[in-house]
Amino acid sequence: MTHASTTLASPVAAPKPAQRARTWRSLVRASGVAVGLFLGARLSGAVVLALAAHAAGKHPLTLLARSWDSIWYLGIAAHGYGHDLPSHDPGPHSDLAFFPLYPVLVRAVTALAPLGGGAAGLLISWAAAALAAAGIHAVGSRLHGRATGIALVLLWGLLPHAVVLSMAYTEPVLTAFAAWSLYAVLAGNWLWAGSLAALAGLARPNGFAVAAAVLAAAGAEVWRRRGKVSHRLWTGAALAPLGWTAYVLWVGLRKGDVPGGYFEVQRLWGSTFDFGRGSAQFLRAMLLHGSRFVFPMALALVAAATVLYALLLLDRAPLPLLVYGGMLLLIALGGSGFFESKPRFLLPAFPLLLPLARVLVRTAKTRPWHATVLVATLAGLSYLYGAYLVVYAQTPL
Repeated sequence: MTHASTTLASPVAAPKPAQRARTWRSLVRASGVAVGLFLGARLSGAVVLALAAHAAGKHPLTLLARSWDSIWYLGIAAHGYGHDLPSHDPGPHSDLAFFPLYPVLVRAVTALAPLGGGAAGLLISWAAAALAAAGIHAVGSRLHGRATGIALVLLWGLLPHAVVLSMAYTEPVLTAFAAWSLYAVLAGNWLWAGSLAALAGLARPNGFAVAAAVLAAAGAEVWRRRGKVSHRLWTGAALAPLGWTAYVLWVGLRKGDVPGGYFEVQRLWGSTFDFGRGSAQFLRAMLLHGSRFVFPMALALVAAATVLYALLLLDRAPLPLLVYGGMLLLIALGGSGFFESKPRFLLPAFPLLLPLARVLVRTAKTRPWHATVLVATLAGLSYLYGAYLVVYAQTPL
């Protein structure tokens, strides 16, 4: 498999409909092993969590379906927007901070099936996580071969915060749209890339990173071809930021401040982009006064993500992956508030794991026992830490 360059590969001619159908069918078949391993990994983690919950006298499905942010999303699905939680630090917490796609999906499922909101939320998250795994496998396989695609999915499913992928949270939905949008960019299918990026922008605030990746790739292609590109590229690029932009402007209109209303809502939650000043202050306080285990663990994971991004740069990954991963990392590093949630914000940043996936594949070929021990260690950490976060930590995810 040839090494991927930092720019897009040579432009791919738009495939014909029959060709496109065959391509998607082959992708689905090829991803079967990767998705199966991912589901097995997460099911094992769910078993560990269920045992921990039982020992603590709690119900595991309740923990997975109704913890922290999931309560807000389910409330929006049931009652719509317009509810605040009084707070003095720094102000009232509005449900307008939460993007609409996930609540819309929950409401649609509950309208079509005899399920409650929590069950519908879990069904959506689990299905989205499987689709995300298939998309991640497609990206990894296209760049470095099928083995790397499988390793990439396995590593993603064994991240310390991967328990979130089994919860009624939005990260699986964002990652599914992001992975397939990035794959579409690499395959030269601009309409799919832009449409999926628009949906990603409706899923989470940091979903704009997908649009940024599509726009950067489109700009590079326009520059390389000196503007001689198809209308599909222009249309895809125009579609990409629409979801995120539309919701931000709608919140602004509702708050009476079109350009700034959404960001004021986030500020009252304590979430602003201050180029890392708030994170630095929190880190200083943590080092001086100590903290619970969750905070130094979050620091270690964010630091590891920064190193992995540097390795991704050195590996000369394609431009859209660099922009997408870099944007997610920048938002996590530069945003203030909820320091303990930063590893969750980085869950969709699967391209950061590409260098590790390639190392794992090489190790599996030359030292299979070492690779087995590494995967088992990652699984143990993921399962135990995930159970701790959900059952015992009492800290926002």
